[in-house]
Amino acid sequence: MDWFSVGRQAWLDQVQEEIVEPDLPIIDPHHHLWSYAGVDYLAEQFFRDTDSGHMVKKTVYVECNSEYRESGPEHLKPLGETEFALRQAKQFEKLGGTVIAGIVGYANMRLRDGLEELLDQHMEVSEGRFKGVRHSAARAEYPEALHIPGNAPEGLYQDSEFRNGLKILGSKGLTFDACHYHYQNQDFISLAHSVPDTILVLNHFGVPLGVGPYAQRRKEILAQMKEDLRNMSECENVVLKLGGLAMPDNGFGWENNPKPPTSDEFAKAQKEYYLHAIDCFGPNRCMMESNFPVDRNSLSYAVLFNGMKKIVADFSDMEKRKLFHDTAARIYRL
Repeated sequence: MDWFSVGRQAWLDQVQEEIVEPDLPIIDPHHHLWSYAGVDYLAEQFFRDTDSGHMVKKTVYVECNSEYRESGPEHLKPLGETEFALRQAKQFEKLGGTVIAGIVGYANMRLRDGLEELLDQHMEVSEGRFKGVRHSAARAEYPEALHIPGNAPEGLYQDSEFRNGLKILGSKGLTFDACHYHYQNQDFISLAHSVPDTILVLNHFGVPLGVGPYAQRRKEILAQMKEDLRNMSECENVVLKLGGLAMPDNGFGWENNPKPPTSDEFAKAQKEYYLHAIDCFGPNRCMMESNFPVDRNSLSYAVLFNGMKKIVADFSDMEKRKLFHDTAARIYRL
């Protein structure tokens, strides 16, 4: 399946559900917008998803290499994506959608010269919506097996210039979104200890893979992930985004089924991941994410959030509010 797909609408529409806890306020802290390979997932498409019944109050756009500037200094070209995200945010609001209140853009954390200039301009052109940076460290061991193979350089988290860049980021009150694979979690823990004054936001549980050579090792990978998260939780500057496990590379295989999963099926398959993470970090350091439109290959927005709500059905109202709204509001200063 082409990962630029935004899901087959007729296929997704086979599963229709009543919205669970429709009055629970939500900040979706992780989604993308793009126009790639003839497929659009822009304000119009995102509006239809977020308007499907859950009370989505605000969202955070996260970089995906969209719409870089085509001219000008090389290190400033990522500003084009922040400008694009702002335009989409304004279009989204014209449609009557929620507020894309935060933008997480890209900056090369290893820049010796120009990093502060780039960060300052990100903040300026975003009209106050720029909240942080994602510089992916995901490095695929078997890129041929993955739909979205990360090609980051080896040893990025150990790089002294990268770590210095994170310190500069933190000094400006900006967060760092971390994207890597499950086998890089221990390197990430070392990174977190090295930059205690910078908030690090782990994306997608550290992306536990479940396809190709990893397909027969899912129990082993889950066990190691649990241990890593427990150790990671000792780093007070780390918070988690809970979601992003419905990507094809996670290996649940929903995208190939005749029908997408129901929220009950989703919750049953992923509950162990979510509950362990929350047990390690607590609701005050966890936030529920959609990772749309990537996870849209597996299930709809309404079903996804139903499933996540069902996973924490026994939690208190205050804990649910932290998981779905308050933690994201605090971390991203929304």
